[in-house]
Amino acid sequence: MDLFDEFIEIARTMNNELDIVPVCYGSLGLEKATGLEFDPQDIDILIPLVFLNEKWDLLKKTIEGLGYELIDLHEHEFERDNVKIGISYYEDLKNFADIDYKNLKKHDCSGAMYYTLSIGEYLKVYNRSVLDGYRRTKNNNKDQSKIQILKEHLQSH
Repeated sequence: MDLFDEFIEIARTMNNELDIVPVCYGSLGLEKATGLEFDPQDIDILIPLVFLNEKWDLLKKTIEGLGYELIDLHEHEFERDNVKIGISYYEDLKNFADIDYKNLKKHDCSGAMYYTLSIGEYLKVYNRSVLDGYRRTKNNNKDQSKIQILKEHLQSH
């Protein structure tokens, strides 16, 4: 299964049922921003914080309606047929990496609306994430190699 095609189906459902324009984030979003392969293992999505707090039941019901099952409440992680979705919130971009989430680039793919970060914004995210000991251990320093690729990409364009 193509993870981006799956993301588009999730985004379309979020657009139509929840009036959310999600952010395609993580390695999958990085692929879209750079056009390079990063072998994403899951689908990382950012949405407004209100849906993880006051509107959680509505979000959970919508994602479950797509056949996904909640597997980790703390991480807001769902799974279906070995495809995992991790959900976090836009607003964290400002605190985490000083990115103005209100000015992300909006895309339309077959009627599904979603946002992506720019290469420069991803560089901010990965520069910040390498400082996180948990991520460093969990990802075997993959973030560091992404930083190098992003820097080279920015210099060549």
